Amino acid sequence: MLHYLQNLWMALDLSSLTDALLRVAAVFLCLTVHETCHGIAALALGDPTAKSMHRLSLNPLRHIDWFGLAMMFAAGFGWAKPVPVNPNYFKNPKRGMAITALAGPISNLLLAVLMLFVCKAIYLYVPYNDNVQVIFSWLIGTVVPLSIGLGLFNLIPFPPLDGSKVAAVLLPDHAYIFLMRYERYGIVVLLALSVLGFSGGILSTFIFRVYRFLLNLFFEV
Repeated sequence: MLHYLQNLWMALDLSSLTDALLRVAAVFLCLTVHETCHGIAALALGDPTAKSMHRLSLNPLRHIDWFGLAMMFAAGFGWAKPVPVNPNYFKNPKRGMAITALAGPISNLLLAVLMLFVCKAIYLYVPYNDNVQVIFSWLIGTVVPLSIGLGLFNLIPFPPLDGSKVAAVLLPDHAYIFLMRYERYGIVVLLALSVLGFSGGILSTFIFRVYRFLLNLFFEV
């Protein structure tokens, strides 16, 4: 295992074009899975809006907001195009919105676990060479922590993050309507906090600990 990890961060040095492209690919993958699963959850609960707008797709170009992508690299905080959801299709709109919102972060955590299974299979069964090292390093050093980070970050109960819709189940109807009406302004607050350097040391520490915990489960590092 150490043979695969010892040059991990060097292998992902963003000074090279290849590694920059690999990081963009990781962002595309994590955001695409996240947004697609929002749409799948909504469809399962009776809302065909995302399907009718071709958002149940693993094509990242259907989900990427280019300004949000640029901000992710420039400020450490970004976003994709929100999946359209019509809560009027749900039998219980608040609960339906909560389940739909929760599907995104959960999908990212499951993606991280799936990628670790792939890494374990590579480690056990694929003969080592430089190409294998690049793939292994990309998965375990970029895709996995990015997916964990995206999942946990979106669970924060602050609009417009998914966690706010989950927590909103507990709100009375008038407070819920107020939150949904003004949630779009929350992204301005989040972006300002990120630009000003309030990136959340506690959250970063928690993400790292979850990452290390999963690594230990699979590789006992």
